[in-house]
Amino acid sequence: MARVLGPDGRPVDTVTLRSEIAGAKIATVRSPLSSYPADGLEPVRLANILREADAGHPVRQLELYEAIEERDPHYIGVLGTRRRSVSQIPITIEAASDSPEDEARAQMVRDWLARDELTEEVFDILDCIGKGYSFTEIIWDTSEGQWMPAKLERRDPRWFRFDPLTLQEPMLITQSLAEEPLPWGKFIFATIAAKSGLTLRSGLTRVAAWGYMYKMFTQKDWAIFTQNYGQPIRVGRFSPQATEEQQETLYRAVANIAGDCGAIIPEDMRIDFVESGNIGAAAGLYKERADWLDQQISKAVLGQTATTDAVVGGLGSGKEHRAVQKDIETADAKALAAILNRDLIRPWMQLNFGPLKRYPRLKIEQPEQEDLKAMAEAIVPLIDRGLEVEQATIMGKFGLPEPKPGAKLLRPQSGPAASPLESPPPAPLNGQRAVFERSAPPAGITAALQAEGASAAQPREGANDAPAALADRVAIEAQAPMEAMLGQIEAMLEASGSLEEFRAMLLAAFPKLDSGPLAGVLAQALTLANATGRADVGAENG
Repeated sequence: MARVLGPDGRPVDTVTLRSEIAGAKIATVRSPLSSYPADGLEPVRLANILREADAGHPVRQLELYEAIEERDPHYIGVLGTRRRSVSQIPITIEAASDSPEDEARAQMVRDWLARDELTEEVFDILDCIGKGYSFTEIIWDTSEGQWMPAKLERRDPRWFRFDPLTLQEPMLITQSLAEEPLPWGKFIFATIAAKSGLTLRSGLTRVAAWGYMYKMFTQKDWAIFTQNYGQPIRVGRFSPQATEEQQETLYRAVANIAGDCGAIIPEDMRIDFVESGNIGAAAGLYKERADWLDQQISKAVLGQTATTDAVVGGLGSGKEHRAVQKDIETADAKALAAILNRDLIRPWMQLNFGPLKRYPRLKIEQPEQEDLKAMAEAIVPLIDRGLEVEQATIMGKFGLPEPKPGAKLLRPQSGPAASPLESPPPAPLNGQRAVFERSAPPAGITAALQAEGASAAQPREGANDAPAALADRVAIEAQAPMEAMLGQIEAMLEASGSLEEFRAMLLAAFPKLDSGPLAGVLAQALTLANATGRADVGAENG
């Protein structure tokens, strides 16, 4: 295999790349066993653990983080929500260019991303959200003559350090306890900081640690309170003549009656149950404090509380709170995509094809959800007014396939039959469907047209000469074209919401109005008028 050069131009140790170098093993420096610094946690101890991490020794801090995630249901719930929301976002690959070579490289990455294990691998990489950073070892496969990531293995961050000078560059602890820089192309080093500053201090769990500790105090006090006041205090009374043996019998009965709910005492002895009058109010203080601490953790992790805590009268609507969570999700997705492009995609391409000018680009983002109902409501009137839209575009928006030949198609229901007095639907404009649906014309216009048609259909009194008969015939022939044009104009009037809109519609549709039949009738009328005038002048001169 040809020698592989790293980004610094130096040869890469391919033996190291092919080996699994950071696996766990008991009785070694990378032991999976850990201590439990969260046991007996109190403010001074917590502060010492955090200061120790700030000095470059984060082992106890990382072990504390693990314990907090294991013991605090609320924290693991909101942190898991944030990690899983990103790990399930679709991942896409953009080719570096339209060339066949770049498209083939992008397709190679797409095929690899189709693995079922990817979601869990991404979830493990996002462990950096809580701890501030995470390490994932790339297990390379070269069995088919090319470099392919076989799997992405999470590695315990306790097995890594940061260089002692800057506390920024990650280092791998070897079996000899030496600290070495991470081999190029071997690890995904992920950092998604909750705050700016040192990586060791940038995790969300560092913020949650204080709330966790105070909540544990509250829960402990709540448990003691419940044990002491959740049931009445037992008071045993004995007479002055009671012997020591009788007193011991009474004490055993009082002590055992809490758990056993039953006891036997002599007839001359008495046990009273004394109840506290403010148990409910006092118990509510512990619950309110624990809930308040949970809300602060929700704000730190998700940026809001509406999706995790039911707060009556809380500020902001659920939609606004979800928008805040969406912003955080988008930021996490962009940060993770940049990390994977840097530590996985680029080394992968360089191992197979050498240095490239441009590389396939991995993107993690939710597809934009279009409001199809709003789009339909907006575009239908525009189509009705002459907007030309390709059918395939609309079907693609709604995810509808092209109809198969011979398939039974759904069609719009036909409207009520038109009245004989109503004009026919307007003629299609520019080869498209009718611009407006034909509605019944106003009663005044219909009556006028009806009267005009009736009068035109009857010969005028005294109209026995040829010009008068021709005039009547022209009037009858002009009725249908006039009604057609008026029908289109009336439909515009019905569809418009204002005079300004009607004017704009009329100006836009005027050049397309079907005026051919009416123009022919008017030409006949002008010819008739000219001929009648000439005949009248000839009669007067004769």
